[in-house]
Amino acid sequence: MNDNLRSTDAGARLDRLPMSRWHCKLTALIGAGIFIDIFELYSGSSVLAALVQDGWSTVAINANFLAVTFVGLLLGAWLAGILGDRFGRRFCYQLNLALFGFASIAAAFAPNMTVLIILRFFIGLGLGAEVVVGYATLAEFLPANVRGRVISAVALISNFSFFISLVIAYYIIPSIGWRYMFLLPGVAAVCVWLARKSMPESPRWLEANGRTDEAEALLRDIEEQVAQGRPLPSYRPEAPVAMSPVSFAILFSPGVLRNTLVGILINITVGFSLYGFMQWLPTIFVERGMTLGSSLQVSMVFALGKTTGAVIGALIADRFGRRPVITLFSSLSALIGAGLVFAQGAAFLGVGFALATCLGVANTIAFTVYVPELFETRYRLRGTGLCGAAGRLATSAVQYLVVFLMAWGGLGAIASALAVALLMQAVVVWLFGIETMREPLERTAIDTPLKSQDAASSAEQPTLTPSRS
Repeated sequence: MNDNLRSTDAGARLDRLPMSRWHCKLTALIGAGIFIDIFELYSGSSVLAALVQDGWSTVAINANFLAVTFVGLLLGAWLAGILGDRFGRRFCYQLNLALFGFASIAAAFAPNMTVLIILRFFIGLGLGAEVVVGYATLAEFLPANVRGRVISAVALISNFSFFISLVIAYYIIPSIGWRYMFLLPGVAAVCVWLARKSMPESPRWLEANGRTDEAEALLRDIEEQVAQGRPLPSYRPEAPVAMSPVSFAILFSPGVLRNTLVGILINITVGFSLYGFMQWLPTIFVERGMTLGSSLQVSMVFALGKTTGAVIGALIADRFGRRPVITLFSSLSALIGAGLVFAQGAAFLGVGFALATCLGVANTIAFTVYVPELFETRYRLRGTGLCGAAGRLATSAVQYLVVFLMAWGGLGAIASALAVALLMQAVVVWLFGIETMREPLERTAIDTPLKSQDAASSAEQPTLTPSRS
């Protein structure tokens, strides 16, 4: 076999493994970091509402806080893509977790809003990287037949952090203050960072970077831990893929550009729905005359709806195609979001719950499962990082759009803008998205000239190899 071609069959060997305690432990460690990441992001909305109520901040200053957060998220996602593809998944997910953990602890002791905003930028750097690296790393380890289900389950647990952050804020902020909303996730992040020091590197990444001896040793170790002395299924290797590095320009090549643009749109829409809508709900309700406690209670209803949507997403992730699910629930979210404008009283809570549920399904499948599947291993993190950075850039600008829309038309104007964005996502994914459900990661991306050349050069390779465990 050509030395520049894959020789360990990492993808095929990982995909044929049954789910095991080893997979569950890995998923728990990665999921814990993502959970804390989302908790940290969502807790900011409760903190900002408290700061406005206490006179520490204003709506305009809050927009600066959120904008700086998303600048950090943007740079974090971008750097995660570059560093993760260059130095490995393990290096990157440990670096970002330490960064936002220690910065969050420091934010708990901020003497004024200026310092808090500066620290929030560094928190954002770590937070932006964690989601990009976490879901992509999980995708590279999990078998193809359960990949969507398990990643959706992680997203479900992570999304529940929105509700948990609101509950904790409801009891902690009025009694002992907002600073503990930074201290708690900071300490938790440091603990998970210590626990994740034993996590392995991705064999797919090692293989794609020519480190075949390390990939082979790691694969044998994983197979032994999963097998526990029992025989493993045989596997059918994919056509060898070049192990030579590719430049960032590959994301804009004819075979990949469509996936890149679809991924960017998904990240922009998710950013608008989560951080241009859900993140602002407590502040919007306080501005409409609610008490902080009442606004948090209403936000909890939305949070429960989002969690319900994540449950549905986890149940259907590997039962229906990615494209039809994303299209259907994005369309439903757009329709219900438009209806939110006319809802009042108890109906408002019902419509809001339904909207959050549909958003939960669409975001779970589109953002956490689908986007990492759009790119090949050699540039997977750069692809997801670019999409994440573009989404964060748009979301940063959206904070000022939300302030304008709130002054101009209130919640109705914001919900209407969200409906337009969701409808656009539904149309684009249906017309231009590719189907990735149950496909090996080596085959989910659209063929590129490099992959075509590699396949041609390996035409004489065998198609069936017995288990090597």
